[in-house]
This record gives sequence, C-alpha cells and structure tokens, in this order.
Amino acid sequence: VVADRPGREIDAVPPGPLVETHAFDLTDIAARDEGLARIAAAHPAIDLAVYNAGITQIGPFEGQDDAAHRRVFEVNYFAAVACAQAFLAPVRAAKGVHLAISSAAGFMPLFQRTSYAASKHALEGFFKSLRSEESAHGVATVIAAPSFVATNIGAPEREETGVARPGSAPDGVDYMGAEDAARIILQAAARRRPFAPVGRVARLSWLLGRLSPAMLQRVMERNIAGR
Repeated sequence: VVADRPGREIDAVPPGPLVETHAFDLTDIAARDEGLARIAAAHPAIDLAVYNAGITQIGPFEGQDDAAHRRVFEVNYFAAVACAQAFLAPVRAAKGVHLAISSAAGFMPLFQRTSYAASKHALEGFFKSLRSEESAHGVATVIAAPSFVATNIGAPEREETGVARPGSAPDGVDYMGAEDAARIILQAAARRRPFAPVGRVARLSWLLGRLSPAMLQRVMERNIAGR
C-alpha cells in the first residue's frame, strides 16, 4: 500500500494486483483521516507501517518564518503521529513493525536546519516512547536515521521560505543512493532493530556524538557550514 500526496509521483506508481495506491495530502486533516481510516479498514493486520513523509527547511533561523517552521512539523512529526495512531490496531494484530524514517538530524545538530532537526528529534522521541508501550503487544518500533540520500538532486523546488524536499540540498556530504538506503533500512526492519543509522556519515556521527558531542558539532560545522 502506497500513500502519497496527489501528483505525478503517486500517479507514476506501476499498477498491479499487489499494489494499492492512495492519494491524499497528510497536511489536509480531513483527507488524511479519511484516507488512513480507509487503509486501516481494508487491512486489519499490517506487518510493516513505514512513516516516510518529510520536507526540510534550509536557511538561518534569524529569518525563518513561523508558518514554515510549523509546516515542517506538520509533515515530519504530526503526520507520522496520525499515521501511527490510525495503524496502531492493525500493526498490533500482525505483531508487526512501526518503521519511522528519521534522519541523522534526529540525533545531531545540523547547520541551517533548525526546524528540520527539531522535527526529527521530536519524531525520535515519540517513537522511542511508543516502543515501550507497544512491545507488550509483540510490536517492534524501528527508527532509521539516514544521512544525506540523493532523492531530489537537481530538483530542489525550494520555496522562498526555505522549505524544500529532502535530498536536494547542495551542501550535503557523502550522498548515498536511495536504493542503497532502502536496502539497509528494510534489513533493520526485518531484524527489528530499535535504531539504525544509515550511511557512513550517519554511522560515524552517531559514534562521534556518543564519544564527544562538542567534537561532533565542530565536525558538522566544518563540513556543512565551511567553518
């Protein structure tokens, strides 16, 4: 089952007997709730629920618009929470997996990404806490934290507010391909790993952050901010 906002991406999903598509915008609450209820009703047992919707916001906080900050949270955090709530019973029925796609920005600072990093920190806090509640039902909660994934290179579609699609930033470091990232993420889900940093930058940042947060901050600023 694939759900995405109406547009060319969802229209391009190849049809087939094993593929079901739903087009609705996760920031349109009425359409979102109707779409999620429709999916849950059609699938009373769900083995794997993937929370992957996301946008970013690139630019200094000094000039950031409050509406842009809230929009990032609506997509990256509140939409995932709404999906998890809608699929709570079906995932329990299957003793399945909640898979939250976070980011290296969910556990580390990231230059000129204040709202994006904050939303991913919130996402991780929610799913880490949900894990403690759902484990009693045989449900696993997996958080995958990719570093830079090349999903929208050359097509930034950045708005004046700095809101953009992830994977399009020109200041990314050591981009990895989407297929490589997906393979690592699905392996983590299959093994029901609580947390999986995805990519060399994410793995090294995770280790460095545990050893020396201050050093991680300096390394990030040197590589992203060019300081």
